[in-house]
Amino acid sequence: MIFSPSRGPRTLELCISPRAVAQILLAALIALATPSAGQPPCAPLAPPTGTILEIQPSQADQLRSLVSSSSSGTTLLLHDGYYDLSGGDASHRLSFNTPNVTLRSASGNREAVVLDGAYGTNELVSIHASNVVIADLTLKRAYDHPIHISGSGQRITGVTIHNVKITDPGQQAIKINPVSGGYADLGTIECSLIELTDTGRAQVRGCYTGGIDAHQAWGWSIRRNRIEGFWCAEGLSEHGVHFWSSSRGTIVEENVILDCARGIGFGLGSTGTSRDYPDNPYPGVDYVGHYDGVIRNNFIAAADSRLLQSEYGFDTAIALEQAHGTGIFHNSAVSTQTPRSSSIEWRFENTLAEITNNLVSHTLRARDGAAASLTTNLAGAPLDWFVEPTLGDLHLTTDAAGPIDNGTSLPSGIADGDIDLEPRDDPPDAGADEVTGLFFRDGFESASTDAWSQSFP
Repeated sequence: MIFSPSRGPRTLELCISPRAVAQILLAALIALATPSAGQPPCAPLAPPTGTILEIQPSQADQLRSLVSSSSSGTTLLLHDGYYDLSGGDASHRLSFNTPNVTLRSASGNREAVVLDGAYGTNELVSIHASNVVIADLTLKRAYDHPIHISGSGQRITGVTIHNVKITDPGQQAIKINPVSGGYADLGTIECSLIELTDTGRAQVRGCYTGGIDAHQAWGWSIRRNRIEGFWCAEGLSEHGVHFWSSSRGTIVEENVILDCARGIGFGLGSTGTSRDYPDNPYPGVDYVGHYDGVIRNNFIAAADSRLLQSEYGFDTAIALEQAHGTGIFHNSAVSTQTPRSSSIEWRFENTLAEITNNLVSHTLRARDGAAASLTTNLAGAPLDWFVEPTLGDLHLTTDAAGPIDNGTSLPSGIADGDIDLEPRDDPPDAGADEVTGLFFRDGFESASTDAWSQSFP
């Protein structure tokens, strides 16, 4: 997703059978091939340039005015500490109206810089300008959205959310939507932790919550995040990642989504609010909930017994609704109980998708006249094929013989690497994890030594 000194030369003689040598070597190879539980660490952002303004926690009351008065090219560097932003919208919402302004921690440690709304401020960060960067800090307890991105009358692009921890939003953690005809496009949300805890769940009003929620957004990349806990005892929350209302070209890749009532969604419902694109990508197709886009190399797991026993339970890991031209490739979706709907589903007559090389614990399901081409997906995967579903760790175990080399090779650029950025074999494994580092492809990935035993009687 890194000797003790010798006391002099000695001779050591080993007496070991060829079969034992083979077994030891195989075990060593499997150990070397076993990936870490999470995604690989993300590279930090480059050091800031231009105008740099250093801010201390004692200046929390001034932070709003410092943001609003920053000129293009300014980086506001927050020193470690607690920033109280609970004073209400008028005094504490950070509104970014100037392009090319960055808010980040000086240390790069997101845990060490905490901006807390204490449910007294509707939004902690409101972004209405292009190329704004929020990085390396924690946002918690906004009454509505900790981060809200909108064009407010003009199209904005290039917003980046990097290595941010968002805890216990009152509504969606990150909201993206147009305002007065201004769209928010071509942004990135990466390497972040977005979570709803048991404490925060009690503050959600009417189960109107979710991880990332976007309307009419074009060209966003959602990559290498961990999103967890978005469910309600009563009511059905939105997805961990949800792009709808004619969003387009979204890439959702290499994320871990744990214990969310719904994992990843493109589109919602059979009709809705549309966005007119100048190139009209699918003439003759009426309402499209999501245009094109790719969902690939994600781990999606549901194992919390309270989620599974809640009013709506675990609904689905990946759902397409009126999604036209979408690809779903190499995802692993596991729930410890049967989903209320399915592991992966596609709905409504304008949905047209390609679904290839996914590995799921339950079923794939077409609904309401949707169409999709399905290739080498593996359903009904047992839990012992995965390292630890309760933690969202869906790397393959040595028991997982089924998915090994049982996928279909895809054209270059579609899913060249796995969730750990490891290159894929030809043929690839089904699911988001590619077992790599082994010398053989003829059954040894399952830790069987039968073929070697035949060679060493």
